[in-house]
Amino acid sequence: MANILVTGGAGYIGSHTCVELLEAGHDVIVLDNLSNSSEESLKRVQELTGKTLKFIQGDIRNQSDLDQIFSLYAIDAVIHFAGLKAVGESQQIPLTYFDNNISGSIQLVQAMERANVFNLVFSSSATVYDEGNISPLDELMPTGMPSNNYGYTKLIVEQLLEKLSIADGRWSIALLRYFNPVGAHKSGRIGEDPQGIPNNLMPYVTQVAVGRREKLSIYGDDYDTVDGTGVRDYIHVVDLANAHLCALNNRLAAKGCRAWNVGTGNGSSVLEVKNTFEQVNGVTVAYEVAPRRSGDVATSFANNTRAVSELGWKPKYKLEDMLADSWNWQKQNPQGYRD
Repeated sequence: MANILVTGGAGYIGSHTCVELLEAGHDVIVLDNLSNSSEESLKRVQELTGKTLKFIQGDIRNQSDLDQIFSLYAIDAVIHFAGLKAVGESQQIPLTYFDNNISGSIQLVQAMERANVFNLVFSSSATVYDEGNISPLDELMPTGMPSNNYGYTKLIVEQLLEKLSIADGRWSIALLRYFNPVGAHKSGRIGEDPQGIPNNLMPYVTQVAVGRREKLSIYGDDYDTVDGTGVRDYIHVVDLANAHLCALNNRLAAKGCRAWNVGTGNGSSVLEVKNTFEQVNGVTVAYEVAPRRSGDVATSFANNTRAVSELGWKPKYKLEDMLADSWNWQKQNPQGYRD
C-alpha cells in the first residue's frame, strides 16, 4: 500500500477521504493549517477506522513545512484539498484566495518535484465550466471564466497542472470536478462543520433544523426550473471520498493529466432538497425567498459517464440518504466539532 499526503485532510471532504484511504490500507499523512477545520475530525477518523494517521499542523505555502514532510515520509502520492472555498468571501478578499489557492498549489507541486513525487489528485470544481454550457456537463465542454474568484482559482490551478504535465511526462494528475457534496459518514461522528455562516445549502438547512439559525434563505424562485429554485447535482461525501481513492489508483498506474466529473448525474432543486429533508427527518425547516445571488446559474448537473467507465467508480447514495446522514451528524453535533 502507499503513503499518501492529504493536504487539507482535516476538512469536510478531506476527513471523509482519510477514512476511505485508511480502510483501503494506505498510510495517511495529513497537512492542515486548521484555518477552517478542527483536529477533532482527525481524532474521530482514527476512532472510526481503528487506525492511526500522522497529522502535521502546517501550511502548503510554507516550503519548510512541505520539505520536512517529504524528507520524513516516503510519499507516493498527494491528494490536494487545502484551500479557501467561500464564494462570497473570495469576491471581497481576492488576493488572499490567490495566495492560498494558487500560490499554495504552486508551492506544493514545487516541493513534490524536489522530492520526486509526481502523482497528484487535485480537488477541483464544476465552477470551472463555462456558464454557457447546458447541463448535463461533460469533460469535453469548454471551461470558461468563472463568475467568482474561488472558481477562478480552481480554473487557474487546473490549467497550470495541465501545462506542467505537458512539460514533464513524469507527472500523473487527476482533476476531480466536484458538484455539490453533502451528507456525512453514517456514524454521524464526522461531517460538515463550516466556520461562521454556511455558504452551502446543506449545513444551512441542518443548522436551521437544529435551532442554530432562524430560517433558510432560498436565493431566487424565478429560475427556469421545475419550481423556480436553482437545480444542483448533490453528491454524498462518502461517494465523493471514494472517487478520490479510485482516482488515486488510476493515477498510480498512468501518466498525464485528466479531468473527471464527480456527481450523480441527477439534479435536485433547492425546494426539493428542503422538502425531502423535512419528509425524511420529520423536522420543519423555516425558509424565506431572497433575491438571486449574482453568478448563480439556474441548473448545473453532471454527466459522470467518464468517471464511471474509467475509474471503476459509482455513486451509491440517493438524495434521501444524503439528507438523513447530514441530519444525523448535525443532531449528534449541534455545534459541530465544538460540542
